[in-house]
Amino acid sequence: MQQVLLFVLLGLGSGALIAGIALAVVLTYRGSGIINLATGAIAMLSGYAYWSLKTGEYGGVHFATAPALLLTLVITLVIGVLIEFVAFRPLRTASPLAKLVSSLGVLLVAQASMLLAFGTDQKPQPTILPQGTVKVFGNTVPEDRFILAGIVIGIAIVLAVLYRWTRFGLATRAASENELNAQIAGLSANRLSLGNTLLASVVAGGVGVLAASVTQLDTVSLPLQVVPALAAALLARLTSFGIACAAGLGIGILNSLIDYFSTKSWFPTDQGVPLPGTKELIAFLIIVLAMFLRGAALPGRGELVEQRLPEVPRPHNLMTPAVAFSLVCAVALVVLPFDFRQALVNTLIGTVMALSLVVITGFVGQISVVQLSLAGASGFVVSHMAVDAGIGFPLAPICGSIMAITLGLLTAVSALRVRGVSLAVVTLGATVAIVNFGFINSTWGGGNTGSPVPEPHLFGLDLGPRSAFRGLDGSLPSPVFGWVALAVTVLLCLFVAAIRRGNLGERMLAVRSNERAAAAAAVNVRNVKLLAFGISSFIAGVAGSLYAYNFGSVSADRFDAVTALALIAFAYAGGITLVSGAVFAGLISTEGLIPHALDKWFGINGNWFLLFGGVILLFTLIQHPEGIAGAFYKRLHRSRRPGGRGERGSLFTAKTPAPAAER
Repeated sequence: MQQVLLFVLLGLGSGALIAGIALAVVLTYRGSGIINLATGAIAMLSGYAYWSLKTGEYGGVHFATAPALLLTLVITLVIGVLIEFVAFRPLRTASPLAKLVSSLGVLLVAQASMLLAFGTDQKPQPTILPQGTVKVFGNTVPEDRFILAGIVIGIAIVLAVLYRWTRFGLATRAASENELNAQIAGLSANRLSLGNTLLASVVAGGVGVLAASVTQLDTVSLPLQVVPALAAALLARLTSFGIACAAGLGIGILNSLIDYFSTKSWFPTDQGVPLPGTKELIAFLIIVLAMFLRGAALPGRGELVEQRLPEVPRPHNLMTPAVAFSLVCAVALVVLPFDFRQALVNTLIGTVMALSLVVITGFVGQISVVQLSLAGASGFVVSHMAVDAGIGFPLAPICGSIMAITLGLLTAVSALRVRGVSLAVVTLGATVAIVNFGFINSTWGGGNTGSPVPEPHLFGLDLGPRSAFRGLDGSLPSPVFGWVALAVTVLLCLFVAAIRRGNLGERMLAVRSNERAAAAAAVNVRNVKLLAFGISSFIAGVAGSLYAYNFGSVSADRFDAVTALALIAFAYAGGITLVSGAVFAGLISTEGLIPHALDKWFGINGNWFLLFGGVILLFTLIQHPEGIAGAFYKRLHRSRRPGGRGERGSLFTAKTPAPAAER
């Protein structure tokens, strides 16, 4: 019992960090209606700012603690102002999807900036809090845990008082409930949003600086602390500072207890070490529990302007672009040098992944982050069936797609009660849990080293990247596998376009536009959602199989949460509602043609392109909310008169307002 108490007290440190980020999430949502996925990244930015000032790593000037903290506060406020004016304010009346993706753009920019500046190594944060110890029931506990937890609890109390008894807090509550009435009363929603964003940045940044010396300062784990923080914020229904603080501390204590229990003989193990991903799995279960206990939707916010999702034009003349695209790619796979040939294959796989998002997000409006994890599950099934059971192509990819569909339909069960941004939060937690609990596990996944995948053969023919035909340059990868990937990509593009043109596509758009109106029009909302998740999961599963054969192995680091979020960013920038948008997304996806060309010709490596991608994403959200392909489509069809079925599709297009539950 004494050891249990010790780990409970030790968990106050990480719990305080989670609670602080949760408070900042609640602040941002109350002020601007945005669930800021970059809140953990703000804590990271402030932590690195203080570390640089204190150690003199950059600039060579060592600051004392007080000046370093003051300058860090100024930097944090500047970051908050930039986030508000660049990412949040231009999209204040945009759709929930656009708002969520804007915070994702901020996350990508922040993480890429720190990766370029500091690399991936953990930095020893200079201590700020006292480093003494105290005795509690015979246990020796660092006193900084109590101080940090006390600071976060104090912040929660101050915020609760601020929002209940001050004019600023009451005005924020009024504007969040009904912006029109608040404006009539003389309140400025823009000023209130700015004030709350700055306050949230200070809270997240301050806690990040203090907690970095207790936990760790790096570019990966700190930004992803937003996942357990989202669980705490959802338990608080994104309104209660007290509940968010208590839930965050509780999650930290629970994680610490898991560390203690993992030392026991009864705790499950994987190759002699405690089973990985248990903490992430519990965080996901808490998120699901919070969504079901608190209801299907997040608390509503009154808006001045109806929120709209990007339009979903009806595809025309499918065969001509399909044939032209096929011929160009087929020839390019032969004549291009080996590195660009590999990049083109990566582009095709990225296109298939983006098609999965076109169906589930573009057509149905369900913001799912789990698609990349479904692809990973399919890839690991292909590997284990081939290596462990001797079952290869084509049965292994079929089983991989079945696994992806199964996991996708399990996710769809949550979608029957939650939607929009709520579903994004649930699937983000699912992604982190699947990667850490499933893929890193050597039994189901590939452990820390990955899992091999042999070449695909059909009727004695080698269809893989190591096939005998090597193209004009005689180098690997073989164009043969590229042709296989090309055929699959074109067929899936035609399949998704056919869905949009058919009756199922009309019903999907009806559900996306307004679920209640769709149900009143005799559309079975539940079945449409299940079909959409099943189809998108199948497409993601196919992409996972292609990935497995392309690289000859699958590993967990290829399917992590940051990569999944980047996939959504690329899909949205390309055009989340269009098949052509998926092609654009493939071109700019990780290791695709455009990133490879920029790296080879201009030395812009992956982290630089991640930074570039985040900036381009924010620019696209503001200037072309329909994405690159959507902007091209509008230019090409500008002379057509809108309103006909040929351009707009039907009554159930994105020109109707988003359902209230999505807001």
